[in-house]
Amino acid sequence: MSRYIHQHKDWPNFTWEDEELLSSLGTARHMQGRLMGKMESLGFVLRQEALLETLTQDVLKSTEIEGEFLDPGQVRSSIARRLGMDISGLIPSDRNVDGVVEMTLDATQQFEKPLTFERLFGWHAALFPTGRSGMYRITVGDWRKDETGPMQVVSGAMGRERVHFQAPEATLLEKEMKVFVDWFNREEKLDSVIKAGIAHLWFVTIHPFDDGNGRIARAITDLQLSRADKSPQRFYSMSARIRLERKAYYEVLERTQKGALDITEWLLWFIKCLIAALKETDSTLARILSKARFWDKHAATPLNERQRLMLNKLLDGFKGKLTSSKWAKIAKCSSDTALRDIQDLMQKGILLKEPAGGRSTSYILIMN
Repeated sequence: MSRYIHQHKDWPNFTWEDEELLSSLGTARHMQGRLMGKMESLGFVLRQEALLETLTQDVLKSTEIEGEFLDPGQVRSSIARRLGMDISGLIPSDRNVDGVVEMTLDATQQFEKPLTFERLFGWHAALFPTGRSGMYRITVGDWRKDETGPMQVVSGAMGRERVHFQAPEATLLEKEMKVFVDWFNREEKLDSVIKAGIAHLWFVTIHPFDDGNGRIARAITDLQLSRADKSPQRFYSMSARIRLERKAYYEVLERTQKGALDITEWLLWFIKCLIAALKETDSTLARILSKARFWDKHAATPLNERQRLMLNKLLDGFKGKLTSSKWAKIAKCSSDTALRDIQDLMQKGILLKEPAGGRSTSYILIMN
């Protein structure tokens, strides 16, 4: 009896119940079309801001799913530089940040290019520029070798590990990946969203690399969804939604990978996750429009670069309370300069002192 889905004799001939997916798929496709139409009605600047916001969240949340946390400012700056966006407050970014950004942009901006071994190896090398995953040296830019045993997804303390899944043997990877890539590049009568869901499951089940398989699976998903939208511009993030439903994501993957070749449950979960991601664009768009109205209102207000930097951070959703000490730290200035900047904005009706006062004095943005 086959323990894992890839051990079935008919692998990878997946099946699913069309009738069970029809309603959710119709909703997702309608929402995709409506979103693209809504974005087309916006001006170029607002579309660029929405694109930057979405891609930033996509990179941040895809890495967070794997337990790695990147600096949001570095991610945003790295994306803006590579897209040629003229925005204020750009900061230098680390090589590991640039690597994830490069993979994400290649997948979405170059969605019409075929998926190849060389492209996948390039993505993997970009994710691990030092040739290490944490403290451990790994095979980079090539398939895993399984030199220390089979590739397993496990949890639990040493000696009490629970094996959630075991991937195909390393000796099978060349053949497995050729079948996958040939299928992915082939034109066929298959809904593009369904194909994205299958591609995600199929790739992460093969698990061809020592590390980074989840992030690359999500990049492949974004590539296919860009094909579905027929656009390189991403205005919704599957990774951000998967991050919110991380536990359910791993649970449905495990059930599917330990089940038969009928993947209806996985595809239904994937489509519902996509619908939730599409719904979340409403709040993203509302925030971007609010930001645009703010800057339109203050277009003629004289502001220095530190003030513009900090106001943008507040408009993007500043975590915690804004104090003069936080201002000084983020804007890289003295406490006296920070206080002068803040007092100037208060006089101009942009910032308001919160009631608490004393050593905990904090400030909020006036939006109206």
